[in-house]
Amino acid sequence: MQDPFTGQSTLIRGRLLPGPAGRRALQDDHERRLAALARLGAAAKECGVGEDSDRDLVTLGEDEVALLVGAGAEWDEFDAAIRAWRALLPLRRLGEFGFPGGDEIENPLEEPNERLTRIGGGVEAWCYAAPADGGSVYKFYLPREEKRIGSEFGFRRGPFDGLRAGEEATLHAEAGLGDYRALLEKLLLIHALGGMATEVIAVTPEGILVAKQALGEPLPQGDDVSGVLPPGLIEIPSRFLRANRDHPRLFFLERGEGGAGGPAEGNEAGRLVHDGGRPFLVADLHARNFVRCADGALRVIDLVAAPWPAREAAGDALIAGWLARVRHDPHAGVLGTVPDEEL
Repeated sequence: MQDPFTGQSTLIRGRLLPGPAGRRALQDDHERRLAALARLGAAAKECGVGEDSDRDLVTLGEDEVALLVGAGAEWDEFDAAIRAWRALLPLRRLGEFGFPGGDEIENPLEEPNERLTRIGGGVEAWCYAAPADGGSVYKFYLPREEKRIGSEFGFRRGPFDGLRAGEEATLHAEAGLGDYRALLEKLLLIHALGGMATEVIAVTPEGILVAKQALGEPLPQGDDVSGVLPPGLIEIPSRFLRANRDHPRLFFLERGEGGAGGPAEGNEAGRLVHDGGRPFLVADLHARNFVRCADGALRVIDLVAAPWPAREAAGDALIAGWLARVRHDPHAGVLGTVPDEEL
């Protein structure tokens, strides 16, 4: 199938859900895209190219440093990294999706669009259905202040508001502005949790990232979804972490064939990488972030996440021990030899 806006090959049309081979292909795309962004950032650093945010890298044109090819191996690699990145996330203009152009238009997404029908959205993205594509959902993630995009958890240690007298939590997770790496990781996590099939199809010169999802039926706002959370999520003891989003859980992201890990990962910025899966905090799993699909299953369409905070949790033997145990036994207690109810 071809996407009606970009002409690219697509696995998503209307309510159609990709089969197992299609889902593996989508995961490979998500992972290769993250690896390409890591490569791009490393190449830019080698060339001494200072960027305010990863948005400046994400929107580089394919021929951005073509004139410097041959000036040194580092510039050759930077050029190759840009081209590899553009092959995985092409630059497209909003006009290709039916939005009007012109400098006089402050926000084209607010203007009438004959090809897309707005169906919702929130702080991070505006959502539209494409009637000509069976109702497929197109999400336009808008950059916000300081060139940030989407949402990501930040962490700090110590007590915080909301705890009862005598309670104490080691870590506090609060959702805030994210970056493109975090947004791409979130879309991979949705996929890895068995969530709604999602393709990342374009980014605009203004930095708007465009994703495409299959269509599903929304749940009534306020529905209790605590009993239908995706498998693989591990409840986090409240003594270890409190978050300002619904249903905070631990999730070990298994690396697929595409290999999301790249040379810029490891423990950079306090992120953990372990054999057998990278630990993430996943939350914001409320009814509005689920839909019922054509096969009758409930699937996640959105969430807030962040890599599990190695730096903030460093030195806490209790958390480290629990993390090691739940990697192999999701039901492991806070202490290895004492049931939680006896603490």
